[in-house]
Amino acid sequence: MSRSHMLRQLEEVALWDIVIIGGGATGLGAAVDAASRGYKTLLLEQSDFAKGTSSRSTKLVHGGVRYLAQGNVKLVREALRERGLMLKNAPHVCHNISFIIPSFHWWQKWYYSIGLSAYDLLAGKLSLGRTTLLSKRNTLERMPTLVSRKLNGGVQYKDGQFDDARLAVNLAQTAETYGGVLLNYCKVTSLTKTGTRLSGLVARDLVSGSEFNIRCKTIVNATGIFTDSVMRLDETEHEPIVSLSQGVHIVIDKKHFPGHTALMIPKTDDNRVLFAVPWHDKIVVGTTDTPVGETSLDPVPLQEEIDFIIQHINRYLSTEIQSADIRSVYAGLRPLVRIKGTNITSILPRDHTTIVSKGGMVTITGGKWTTYRSMGKHAIDKAVANCGLEKKTCITESIKIHGYSHEADQNDPLFIYGSDAAGIRNLMETDPSFSGLLHPGLPYTRAEVVWATTNEMALTVDDILARRTRALFLDAAASIEAAPLVASLMAPLLGKNSAWQMEQVSEFSAIAKNYLMH
Repeated sequence: MSRSHMLRQLEEVALWDIVIIGGGATGLGAAVDAASRGYKTLLLEQSDFAKGTSSRSTKLVHGGVRYLAQGNVKLVREALRERGLMLKNAPHVCHNISFIIPSFHWWQKWYYSIGLSAYDLLAGKLSLGRTTLLSKRNTLERMPTLVSRKLNGGVQYKDGQFDDARLAVNLAQTAETYGGVLLNYCKVTSLTKTGTRLSGLVARDLVSGSEFNIRCKTIVNATGIFTDSVMRLDETEHEPIVSLSQGVHIVIDKKHFPGHTALMIPKTDDNRVLFAVPWHDKIVVGTTDTPVGETSLDPVPLQEEIDFIIQHINRYLSTEIQSADIRSVYAGLRPLVRIKGTNITSILPRDHTTIVSKGGMVTITGGKWTTYRSMGKHAIDKAVANCGLEKKTCITESIKIHGYSHEADQNDPLFIYGSDAAGIRNLMETDPSFSGLLHPGLPYTRAEVVWATTNEMALTVDDILARRTRALFLDAAASIEAAPLVASLMAPLLGKNSAWQMEQVSEFSAIAKNYLMH
């Protein structure tokens, strides 16, 4: 995937069928859908792919046990079906994982097992396995640091897990395989109309400063938290439809929570669920639900959110987590669709919403990572019907995502790359120095930096350490220390000098300091 190749195609195509604004989960899903149907497809992302919400999830591919408790059976059924397709089509980045809900009263086991059996049932043929009741001994065998006092046992169920930013990169590569053109760091600055209908847009390449006048038949707005600002480019009097909710996660070492099983706490003080999930040899714990007023590509966790997570997880662990144990803390903003008269974001629905403007722009917002494929399909179906494009059948249910590998061994440090792992190993064989680690506290090699820069359109140190690898999310301090080496590896590949390296290290350190505990 080469950015210069993408830019050349951008200049060569006179009229696009579909232009998608936004390179997060929904936009990338729509790009795979549109390109694989054979439409001339262009995706423009103002920053990096999955820079915003789509790299900051709880790393779960799930139907949403909580939504079932709320009675949203339709969303759960759709999400469970999509979960099954994700695990089937991208087994190198998505896999199943066991969860345990601990029980401290005899009736809880039966109560949770009935609900989770319904969850399994809704998954139908794509179920990952049956819910089982566990004794106290079996529960503690799987979770040795779980508090044992008053523990009655547990309920074990299966759900999915993934690496969100890695899947996003793979979706971009999949769309390109089908002829799609995707550009990161290319910001849409205005929309153009012929009469009352949208007929194109103006975009600026933030790398070179070049401006492009792009003509197209239809536009899909899949910008997540920036939905309203793009809708205002179309209709200046647009009334906001998105409520922002911040979700925070902390990342701790595995010694605090050993094993391969995830913990699900079914009810926090604010009626949410809390997860502790093994991920890349660390533990991700979260999340929160805090209404916020401002959009940001790098939202900052609030101290009270961090305290809330620590306080709740410590009720369930025999080893107490302290602030000093946190390796990284990250925040993401959810674009929830507003309901008049409601300010409590935790009760806003997680279903997606599709709107077609008078000018013909299709906006899709809300939803969750698990349903990215069906959201992309709905957006493209609407766009095709709206602008009179020839109808073509959606084929994304059976498309194998780039990197697809049936033999992904999770003990292999490169398993997340799937079939691309061979290319990274080849780099190490060609130059043995590339086998060296970026940092003693991180599992990533120099070869991965070279690979991401030459094959995955990584343009900044942040792209490498936050999204092509997940270093920033696993250990913020170690990633800051690794930044100068990453910049020095990228510079010759991008034709950059030492001043660029210094600037990149400085910019990354400014971002990463918000992932550190102060």
